[in-house]
Amino acid sequence: MEIFFVTAASLLAGFVDAIVGGGGLVLVPALFAAFPSTHPATLFGVNKGASICGTAVACVQYARRVDLRWHALLPAALAGFAGSMAGAWLVTEISPQFLRRLLPLVLLGVLIYTLAKKELGHHHAPRFAGRAETLAACCIGLVIGFYDGFFGPGTGSFLVFLFVRWLGYDFLNASASAKLVNTATNLSALLLFAYKGHVWWHIALTLAVANVLGSLLGTHMALKHGARFVRVVFILVVSALILKTSYDAFLR
Repeated sequence: MEIFFVTAASLLAGFVDAIVGGGGLVLVPALFAAFPSTHPATLFGVNKGASICGTAVACVQYARRVDLRWHALLPAALAGFAGSMAGAWLVTEISPQFLRRLLPLVLLGVLIYTLAKKELGHHHAPRFAGRAETLAACCIGLVIGFYDGFFGPGTGSFLVFLFVRWLGYDFLNASASAKLVNTATNLSALLLFAYKGHVWWHIALTLAVANVLGSLLGTHMALKHGARFVRVVFILVVSALILKTSYDAFLR
């Protein structure tokens, strides 16, 4: 019964994550509910094993339809890979619990800013070019990559927000760009979790298939409806993240 429950959760997670990130909001709690006595690192490893497949497929789908700024995003993905590896290593040494109460406040700030700036992310007008854009994208990749490896919730949404706010992308281009960086951060953390023996591959591979199916549907919806649709989903996902992380931090 548990496998059917987490497979359905992985399908939904792939759909949400392909549009705007935040798939971990769905799949991670489902894994903890289904396997409550399992070491958390193992469940995080299973989540990474499933989500990297959906994220990679979404990245390929976006790349076929969206003109990605490869000169900035490929170095950003490498920076994200390095940051995530460092964060994943650190989480095996110290607890990330101190971030639990800070995260809802950061997400609330992101939500308020997005709601206040009603035209934010509607128009694609990159603010930088050349080396300046590459450097800015690498800073985003390194910092959010470290966060993804160390803690994780909301990584995709943070990437989307920073690509919109700092680099001037619209929500569709930001979501497409975030998928490339997020694939690298997921791969990095997965490799470390696998090295430490924290992945149930028989579960992860099953969930990966469902995650890919959800990802294909989510990418189709985002490409069909454009930046305004992605913005709406972004607001909904961040709102849900605020509720979930607030509950985890203050009520559990």
